[in-house]
Amino acid sequence: MIEEHHVTVQRTARYYTLGSGTLSEKTRRIWFVLHGYGQLAQYFIRRFDVVATDETLIIAPEGLSRLYTDQQAGKVGASWITREDRDNEVTDYVAYLDQVLALVLGDRSLDGLDVTLFGFSQGASTACRWLDKSSHIRADRLLLWAGYFPNGLSDVLSPETIAGLPVSYIYGHEDEYISQLPDVDRYLNRLKTDVPQLTLVPFPGKHVVDREVLTGLL
Repeated sequence: MIEEHHVTVQRTARYYTLGSGTLSEKTRRIWFVLHGYGQLAQYFIRRFDVVATDETLIIAPEGLSRLYTDQQAGKVGASWITREDRDNEVTDYVAYLDQVLALVLGDRSLDGLDVTLFGFSQGASTACRWLDKSSHIRADRLLLWAGYFPNGLSDVLSPETIAGLPVSYIYGHEDEYISQLPDVDRYLNRLKTDVPQLTLVPFPGKHVVDREVLTGLL
């Protein structure tokens, strides 16, 4: 008889920073930016050079699972989750993100810091689940860029978690994934129903973090 078992292991993960590099007395703002499926944090974080300053620290954790995105060229990307053993994967990345937060803060707390939690594509649902399931992270605003929530935002965010929290959903009119949805307007209306304070931010672009649009969110 086949039986499933689980074991918790320690592993090495990585994250990147941009801006001041480390938390300092000058730091006023922190952005946690979570990449999409098949991306690497070291390249993803470059998009945020328009945000980074001496007073703004950008932190880009990398998903715990890696994969070849191009077998011929050998390109590598990372992923946050698959549908296989999903609950344990969520538990693992929430614990991992909490640890990154603790390392960044050191002996400080988030008090007095303006915190932006940003998720792109697959990283959008990751950001939501982290905020919803962790007692360590908080945010002053939540930016969800081109994420796909098949069961709505209420599936990954409880109303209590985002009560009074500014939430934005940014997407391109030419996004090659969102445009494939049977009814885009219905999908967006579902998101608005789940999160009434949600602000929709469309732009004339594709499935990418556009620097000009990003600047407009500052």
